Amino acid sequence: MKKILLIICCLFTTACGDQPQIAQPHSYSNITPTLKEKGFTSRISISAVGDLLLHDRVYENAETNGGYNFMPMMEDVKPYLEDTTLTIANQETMIGGEEIGLSSYPSFNSPKEFGTQIKELGVDIVTLANNHTLDRGEKAIKEALSHWDSIGMVYTGAYKNEKDRSEIRIVETEEGIDTAVLSYTYGTNGIPVPKNKSYLVNLIDKKRIANDVKKAQKLSDITILSLHFGDEYEPYPNDYQKDLVQYAADLGVDVVIGHHPHVLQPMEWVKGKGGHQMLTVYSLGNFFSGQESHEKRIGGIMKFDVLKEQEETSIENPRFVITYVTSEDKEAFKVIPLHKISKELLPNKEKVMTDTKSHLSQWLPELTFIEE
Repeated sequence: MKKILLIICCLFTTACGDQPQIAQPHSYSNITPTLKEKGFTSRISISAVGDLLLHDRVYENAETNGGYNFMPMMEDVKPYLEDTTLTIANQETMIGGEEIGLSSYPSFNSPKEFGTQIKELGVDIVTLANNHTLDRGEKAIKEALSHWDSIGMVYTGAYKNEKDRSEIRIVETEEGIDTAVLSYTYGTNGIPVPKNKSYLVNLIDKKRIANDVKKAQKLSDITILSLHFGDEYEPYPNDYQKDLVQYAADLGVDVVIGHHPHVLQPMEWVKGKGGHQMLTVYSLGNFFSGQESHEKRIGGIMKFDVLKEQEETSIENPRFVITYVTSEDKEAFKVIPLHKISKELLPNKEKVMTDTKSHLSQWLPELTFIEE
């Protein structure tokens, strides 16, 4: 069982109740095997998955007499979500629940049971800033956040009020490595953010990101930045993504996890100021959704390790589990590790595996793939 502790610290101050010990200024080493030889003694592992996008055909398939049960559709990936110290997921649809009426594209609202069940799968943190955050307005956000609170799920990117947004989420592990997770989106599908309620969703703003990252770095060992950006269905990052990722690397962010294109985009190390190395995946694609076209059903689980010794912290050992969501007519909407899927469900499985590996690793040749 994972043992983690959420520490919430105010962005407006340098101290708060139950504050974790503030880390010393980081000095980052290159990502090399010699780190082990230097005597690194603390290590954690982190997993991250892409978009959780609940179309009506998905939640209708999960409906039972007593509510909604998504577990049979997701249980095959549970071992790969609970085997790391922390697991982060991009929850793209608000789980406002049946109380305000479930809905699908283009204005999503999902069952609350889904939140409870992804926690059972091993998810520890959900990022909520995306283009669908405001789909059903403030009420859906408040209902969702109340449910996340009730089950003890760490959330970031959408907030109850300004005080809630001012508090940075830091997850403390028993290994002594504290992780800050921040979340921002390019926009909200043209839905205006309510006046004086910008806290409802974090929009991408370089000044805000720089300020939040600076505060996070004072209170944590690593900072992970979730960015909802890019062109939908495009297999490569655009110039805007590359510019923002470079900006993050120059700030000293440790990992960028991208979402929104709904297809996988490559991974790479991005070099920032002072030689800092930042691990980046431009888009993790869909992890669990009702989108039917082939490329939108391929996603995965990004994994990496964090090493720490005194003032040195490093990200190493990037690896990936490729996943596939089945079609509506064949074991409807099951997310399955690609290496375990039957050829009956995916006749060209080997080609899909080869092509996906090549695509993801073309800028990160040391990326390994988990197939066990």
